[in-house]
Amino acid sequence: QVQLVESGGGLVQAGGSLRLSCEASLPDFSDYGMAWFRQAPGKKREFVAGVTWSGGSTYYADSVKGRFTISRDNGKNTAHLQMHSLKPEDTDIYYCEAQKSMVNRGHEDYDYWGQGTQVTVSS
Repeated sequence: QVQLVESGGGLVQAGGSLRLSCEASLPDFSDYGMAWFRQAPGKKREFVAGVTWSGGSTYYADSVKGRFTISRDNGKNTAHLQMHSLKPEDTDIYYCEAQKSMVNRGHEDYDYWGQGTQVTVSS
């Protein structure tokens, strides 16, 4: 059974850093593009960052560019999101998602996702 499990969320002050991790039980993990999305209650899930199957290309939402870095380790079936200079508006539930072969910016294009991890940034 495919599972994506996020960890690393928590409460941090504005300007602080967090590193999110995603462990994926995907047998062909390296065939999948990986991405992080975030969602607040009652709002649409939005794309944060994505990385291609090889790790060779990365993509970011304008709101996080220069502050967040996505990476992956195909040998360990993991993906990470390093977040610096966090702002209160980054407060959301963050989801790790997997899409076969591609990295799109729409949640509806993804094949698997986890339960999410809460990130709260205090001012």
